[in-house]
Amino acid sequence: MKKIIVILLALMLTLSMAGCSKKEEVIKIAHKDYTEQRITGQILSIYLQSKGYETEVSELSGTMLCYTALKNSNVDIYAEFTGSAYGAIFKQTEIIGVQETYDFVKKSSEEQDGITWLSPLGWNNTYVFSVRAETAEEFGITNISELVAVSPNFILGSDDEFLNRMDGLPGLKEMYVGLEFKKEVSMDQGLTYAALKDSEIDVNTSYSTDGRISKFGLINLEDDKNFFPPYYVTPILRIEYAEENPEVVKALEELAGHWTEAEMQVYNLRVDEGEKADAVATIMLQDAG
Repeated sequence: MKKIIVILLALMLTLSMAGCSKKEEVIKIAHKDYTEQRITGQILSIYLQSKGYETEVSELSGTMLCYTALKNSNVDIYAEFTGSAYGAIFKQTEIIGVQETYDFVKKSSEEQDGITWLSPLGWNNTYVFSVRAETAEEFGITNISELVAVSPNFILGSDDEFLNRMDGLPGLKEMYVGLEFKKEVSMDQGLTYAALKDSEIDVNTSYSTDGRISKFGLINLEDDKNFFPPYYVTPILRIEYAEENPEVVKALEELAGHWTEAEMQVYNLRVDEGEKADAVATIMLQDAG
């Protein structure tokens, strides 16, 4: 009986230590190198910390670097956009709906790369062309089709990814035949809005959730041919990691559907105007209850 009790106690201790070590493992979270992604990385980190996990957040650059780091187990989690995966990772150009886009990237990631997608956090941060109000009025442009005729007069400002991805400018030019700019300038995304306001560029490739659109009184041109796919931000992780860490998955799923595009404009602007990303992420979690 004593031997049985000793064995049982040893087994219980082993299981207990295994449970503790799992929570003591550092969860490696990545994000891209601009405001909204910095906030999103902190949302994931802070919420998991509230559940007792230790996290480590790192900043990488674009979509392919983050996705490759996840695929190669250099990071455990990051938040990707459905449209970015659809166009940049899987090179798709056909226009499909919101759910169809999500289903496609989830299935493709799982089958090809062993990566799964959880539930989107709520907002759709799609690309949009912005111009100054006086430009829209002077040239009488309200959509991208109307921009085509006058685009040779304009300088386009954009992050480097948009200039080279098929869900960016190359694909857009195929859809809107004749769209050619006088100059295409690659810039840090955070600098493009002020550059447009100050007339250093004439058209900006904006993010629809950026608060500086309304702050600077910019006009968004309608994507009248519906070129841009939906870009719903979604936590993604390796299937193997998800299966080994079901409680992490459960925690991340609790974040689903909590924030809108309009709310993200406000939160993004707070960081752009000097607040810390982790502080704003904490406020977002509190606001969402």
